[in-house]
Amino acid sequence: MRIKNITGLSAVDLQQEAADGGRFVYYPYTVSFIFATFRRTSGVYLVRKNENTGLRKSYFAIISLLFGWWAIPFGPKYSIQAIRSSLSGGKDVTDEVMSTVAGFVLFREAEQKRKAIQQ
Repeated sequence: MRIKNITGLSAVDLQQEAADGGRFVYYPYTVSFIFATFRRTSGVYLVRKNENTGLRKSYFAIISLLFGWWAIPFGPKYSIQAIRSSLSGGKDVTDEVMSTVAGFVLFREAEQKRKAIQQ
């Protein structure tokens, strides 16, 4: 999983961001080509507390608006779903990301204890 907008943050920093009200979201979008509709998602973004996400969520809604309608019958259906989801702030996956981060922190702690015992 590739998380965007976290440059320079450690796992502990990510936990602190989430505790301070940050959340992790992705934005769905749809692209259609006459007979095929592709439902895609952006990468996961860290959205800090009080961060303005208007440009980011509009970007993915516009992709669906321009390129998602062109396949019948699923293009319009999936495009509307993607636009609605993007404009409402994306899909919140904070719990899933924080579970992964917590596992990473526990792994690092166990690794440090193992190294301390070996020395």
